Amino acid sequence: MNETDPLTPYGNRPMVTPIVSAVNYEYLSFEVLRKITDGEIDGYTYHRDDNPTCRVVEKQIAALEGAVDCVICTSGMAAITMVFLTYLKGGDQLLTFHDIYGANYKVALILEKFGVEVVWLDAAEQQKVADNVKDNTRMIFCETPTNPLVKTVDMTMLREQADRVGAMLVVDNTFATPYHQLPLEFGADLVVHSATKGLGGHNDLMAGAIACPTKEYYDELWFTRQAIGTTLDPFPASRLEKGLKTLNLRAAKMAENAQGIAEFLATRPKVPRVCYPGLPSDPGHEIARRQMKNGFGGVLAFDVGETQEDAKRFVEKLEVIYHAVSLGAPETLVCLPVLTTMLYLPPERRTTFGVKPNTVRLSAGLEDLDELIEDLKQALE
Repeated sequence: MNETDPLTPYGNRPMVTPIVSAVNYEYLSFEVLRKITDGEIDGYTYHRDDNPTCRVVEKQIAALEGAVDCVICTSGMAAITMVFLTYLKGGDQLLTFHDIYGANYKVALILEKFGVEVVWLDAAEQQKVADNVKDNTRMIFCETPTNPLVKTVDMTMLREQADRVGAMLVVDNTFATPYHQLPLEFGADLVVHSATKGLGGHNDLMAGAIACPTKEYYDELWFTRQAIGTTLDPFPASRLEKGLKTLNLRAAKMAENAQGIAEFLATRPKVPRVCYPGLPSDPGHEIARRQMKNGFGGVLAFDVGETQEDAKRFVEKLEVIYHAVSLGAPETLVCLPVLTTMLYLPPERRTTFGVKPNTVRLSAGLEDLDELIEDLKQALE
């Protein structure tokens, strides 16, 4: 801030970034307009191009991810779609995994209409990536940990495979958040987030983010956002900034709760499987230890009983934990993925990569751990 800043004429910075709701801006001179349009200064002309409140939040997320800059937009799916539209064209191959948020399946159908070849692999069989990378592989897209089975994907291996053909590596860091994982350090070209989840953290906003390690990536994605009009409104951007202020505290508590819950569930006879990278028995534990820090995230998955009816009865008996979609909230949330987040997939695809009709996904909140375990115990009994 400086004395010429109209928001802080005396240099006294506001503790909360002002919500600038202006759609257009007066040009002080043609020279100022030139500098803005040439990218020499962070100026503003029209909301679809940029917004002061949003720019503050973009810089904050970029700093968290160790990036040069960041583009925020209207939702996590908007962020992913912008990446695909910017860097994929007809004839390109997109290599991705079944183990990603179900709505990506819809985007893949749209990409296929434009001639993009989409190859789906199981994240539990990462060794098959080497057999499926081809000369036309333009992008490898993954989540780690994955949704909903929190499988850990080896980003170093994916980077090596992408380099064979000059492909991009794009990592969705929504489950881990920058508190637990920095994909750019492992060779990711771009990092995407559903900022609706852990970054925002309070069930009160929808936003997406793309962290860019170079100005070139930022400029290319800014062009796409400006063209299709997915610029975020300043009000949710302001809420997102508030969420970022407590991210580390929230993420630490959620990971602590998730670890405790996973260890408890692993001892229960009515829970035949627990998926959480913080458990030494988890197939991805060693990779997660290399890639993650400060714990293993706030999301886990587990099976209840033998049938979907068993899982339904369990969820209905919960008294403290909420039955709701989404994750990264102050409240602990559970859902059955085959009935919620995976409804975007055809029924025959919902269980091909390990999800079962009785699988429950849990997003740990900020409650007292003993209270959560007691609730799980009584519901299981």
